[in-house]
Amino acid sequence: MTGTTPQPTSRTRSWWGWGWTDAHPGDDECAAMGALLPGTLARPLPVPHVRDLRIGGPAVEPPASLAHLVTDDPDDRAAHAMGKAYRDVIRALRGRPGRIPDLVARPTDDREVADLLDWAGDRQVAVVPYGGGSSVTGGVEYRGDAHRAVLSLDLTAMGRVLEVDTVGRAARIQAGALGPGLEEQLRPHGLTLRHFPQSFEFSSLGGWLATRAGGHYATGRTHIDDFVQSLRVVTPAGTSASWRLPASGAGPSPDRLFLGSEGALGVITEAWVRLQERPVHKASAAVSFTGFHDALRAVRAVAQSDLAPANCRLLDAGEAGLAGAAQDGSAVLVLGFESADAPVADRLERAVGLARGYGGRRDGTDGAGGAGGAGGTADGAPADAAVSTWRSAFLRMPYLRDGLARMGAIAETFETAATWDRIPALIEDVRTELGAAALKATGYPATVNCRLTHVYPDGAAPYFTVLAAGRPGDEVAVWDDLKAVASEVLHRHRATITHHHAVGRDHRRDYDRQRPDPFALALRAAKGALDPKGILNPGVLVD
Repeated sequence: MTGTTPQPTSRTRSWWGWGWTDAHPGDDECAAMGALLPGTLARPLPVPHVRDLRIGGPAVEPPASLAHLVTDDPDDRAAHAMGKAYRDVIRALRGRPGRIPDLVARPTDDREVADLLDWAGDRQVAVVPYGGGSSVTGGVEYRGDAHRAVLSLDLTAMGRVLEVDTVGRAARIQAGALGPGLEEQLRPHGLTLRHFPQSFEFSSLGGWLATRAGGHYATGRTHIDDFVQSLRVVTPAGTSASWRLPASGAGPSPDRLFLGSEGALGVITEAWVRLQERPVHKASAAVSFTGFHDALRAVRAVAQSDLAPANCRLLDAGEAGLAGAAQDGSAVLVLGFESADAPVADRLERAVGLARGYGGRRDGTDGAGGAGGAGGTADGAPADAAVSTWRSAFLRMPYLRDGLARMGAIAETFETAATWDRIPALIEDVRTELGAAALKATGYPATVNCRLTHVYPDGAAPYFTVLAAGRPGDEVAVWDDLKAVASEVLHRHRATITHHHAVGRDHRRDYDRQRPDPFALALRAAKGALDPKGILNPGVLVD
């Protein structure tokens, strides 16, 4: 079947911050949040305007044959200059967004992508692939001056579901499909990809693939890798199209070369991905713990069982308080199960039972209630208050971060993964050393919270939130210093520099330290073979 590209919404995306412009907190809300952090500004920084950047003309002009795909509109160029990390937001607020791309191109098929790459290679124009622009690691910006011009290659005009195989439950989808449009096109078939990162609304299939994004599932199929059947990738050296197969043992996987390649080896233009029937049976509950270490042991027990919850997120006391899931100093475990063909309330009960064995108590009950009671949901029942509150806070958090940034505060997150034997000490050291570094850098104490976003039988992915006062006008430097301290702690504990946010440019130094030297040689060789003129996302993964 042939799909159609969903029509764009009438709402306006923020060029400088997260999400929709009409969803950002107003000045009064920003000031109220800032008042909770000593050392922040007295009033919020003004919302920035593109006109204040005084963007000049492009350094190159496209040939007539490609002109219809390309724009040099200042608003469009500014919106493609950066991702959505804290350091991006604060740079925009301070009027220092970095190098603005000269041009933005929106190809509609593989041939146009190839033609743009050919032209860029001949003119030494850097090409930065761009999906939804939600990168939080510097993955969609150009840094440096080695290229005469920069082209942002926006793939969102390639957003169709091209084929659906209902027998094999798979679909061929163009890489520019944003999350909501992708699911909208699959819905008539009763199928879903069900990959829901926090950035779902503003990120694309190609972006998920290029960054090996983590998604909806807290166990099992946690990454987009698990859904891939085959990829189609346009490179300056030609187009790579792997066979669509359920599995293969034929040498190193060609798809693995491009998954996580972040646009440095080629432009992912489409993929066959595995689908599933839409779940109709759901159950969820929140379980509270007095002690965080007891909660960690409970989560490990659930992860090492055969229950495979869709959601198994542990919030420490600070994170639970921030999300409104608990205000009594408890850690909170949010559990969720779902299925397309069978009730899941019994699986929820078994998971809650495991948690009780480590001192957990189901919220709203004495720990003995049944699914669907005050402390949980049976199939089709509304979620309990703690779960619903957490979900709402989860989606609202990026907007609140931007509000705090307007108050000159440090408000950012980072994530990692490590084996269970290292998790307790890792979390403790991050809290202690990052808190001390923030106090030294700003003179004010910091809040360092932690949650587990994904869990495995052999380890977990801690996700940290840092809230602190900044130094007015010097917020980026403060955050960079804090991130360097955190990265050293991760390296010391042999925890990955990123579990699902990608390497980008912000994590490049630590990625170089993490990867084996022989693999680095192979990656550089692949870059040289596939991108001989060095135009694809320069500075990402390899030099």
